[in-house]
Amino acid sequence: MTQPETLDNRRNWLRRSVGCVLTWGGVWLPQVQAQEARSEKTILSISGHLSRASELNRIDFSLSGLQQLPQHSLVTRTPWYPQPQKFTGVLLKDLLAAVGAIGQQVEVRALNDYKAEIPSADWLTHNALVAYWRNDQPMTVREKGPLVIIYPFDDRPALHTAVYYGRAVWQLRWLEVK
Repeated sequence: MTQPETLDNRRNWLRRSVGCVLTWGGVWLPQVQAQEARSEKTILSISGHLSRASELNRIDFSLSGLQQLPQHSLVTRTPWYPQPQKFTGVLLKDLLAAVGAIGQQVEVRALNDYKAEIPSADWLTHNALVAYWRNDQPMTVREKGPLVIIYPFDDRPALHTAVYYGRAVWQLRWLEVK
């Protein structure tokens, strides 16, 4: 006789099932595990149109989960930091590929409920970065962390507009693929 379907049973199934190796464009990406399978704190949740989503329709990441994806760094100035800063994290396009995002934009939300819409062109052509380190140090909430979406502003002068500054969301907490 099978156990009745409960939330705990679904969570246990999720813990066993989500730790698969994912591929994107022929490149192997490391394991992406549901946050419930770990005791680490969730710092980013992704939901919406995901081909690899669980029954909960969401994939949660801890800092170490994000660090398993390909890492990139960029040095740039922003309106919030007058001197060039080094940001390290994962490209938004790599993160969305890892979760099997199927959509043309993402709505990003911060801890304070600030929202912005980011079209696919931003992650495909501008290499928007989901950064978790600034100058090789973790970012606290007070320092606009733990996550910030950052663009290569110094490399691409066309990004010096209110539109892109508004999409550079700090204290990032949630992505919803639309």
